[in-house]
Amino acid sequence: MKAPAAGARRASAASAAAPASGGGAPRAVKNEAGRPRATVSDYTERDLIARIQQRLPPAPDWLLVGIGDDAAVVEPEPNRVEVLSVDAIVDGVHVDRAFVPPEAIGHRALAVNLSDLAAMGALPRLALLSMALPRDFRVDDFDGMADGLAALASRHHIHIVGGNLTNTSGPLTVDVTVIGTVKRRQAMTRGGARAGDEIYVSGSIGSAAAGLRILKSSTAESSVSSLVERYLRPEPRIRLGLMLSRNRAATACVDLSDGLADGLHQIADASGVGVAIDEEMLPIEPTARRIFERQTEDATLTAISAGDDYELLFTVRPRWRHRLGAAARHGGTPLSRIGVCTERRDVTIVRSGAVQPIPPGYSHFR
Repeated sequence: MKAPAAGARRASAASAAAPASGGGAPRAVKNEAGRPRATVSDYTERDLIARIQQRLPPAPDWLLVGIGDDAAVVEPEPNRVEVLSVDAIVDGVHVDRAFVPPEAIGHRALAVNLSDLAAMGALPRLALLSMALPRDFRVDDFDGMADGLAALASRHHIHIVGGNLTNTSGPLTVDVTVIGTVKRRQAMTRGGARAGDEIYVSGSIGSAAAGLRILKSSTAESSVSSLVERYLRPEPRIRLGLMLSRNRAATACVDLSDGLADGLHQIADASGVGVAIDEEMLPIEPTARRIFERQTEDATLTAISAGDDYELLFTVRPRWRHRLGAAARHGGTPLSRIGVCTERRDVTIVRSGAVQPIPPGYSHFR
């Protein structure tokens, strides 16, 4: 992400908001008051990058070269390995701009990547941001996305060090790469579970899916606002991941971007074990259950197959259960034991005394 290096970080909002010289008047897109509303095509790439920069904190000492050059130069942390993850948000696939505000899109674009770092037990450090913007994308929506992303980055002390902006004839696409660090022997993976390990999940499952159904139905009940927030602004479990990693409590871990069913299959396949969970132990919020049942859905199967919860699913040796104490107290979210790993290579759920197979969860290409 290239932009003017000198003074760009402290550019005033007024100077950053001015259209590029020779760009002419903003396009005649009207706002509610009938005044022209500018689009990104009224600005240069450097102008738009400056609008992002003014939302970012000063560069730390370890960031030797940041936004404004051909590439970022970062001093590595001693005695730690780097953990990298990349994910994209595509309008019409991952979000629908008809009911997801720009600020929430920016938040989600970073949060989904941070959730991957949480599953590895890594401390987030920096991020790269790329956007493909339709030419008629409004600048106030661009600013809203930047606000949402910058706010979450600030909360987790993450520095945006570069990226790319381009136009597209297709849908809005926001692509984020995050880099974190962890001590070599503390990185968690999906492949360390053994038969007999207990299975835990953080928070609740199915809440984001219930929130999405509320948004689509325009329900205005105050009792469901927390479910809507779970979908719009998922909270990556960074603190919990760090505590599980440092305490060496978890033998395997995965984030629930694509749902509990998918996470169970991921751990089972990577670890070479089976998993068996109990319906009665699943943390499904009563309000979410009612929403699913109101739409004549099987609440349990919907909750375990739905994605977007971004909780952590992990396994623990029974003799190491005491190591969960600090994580349960200070990890920022409740923990629920939902089952056990088995020697049988299958993934099942016990419902009313009957054992049923759990099919794999969401797939982007099916």
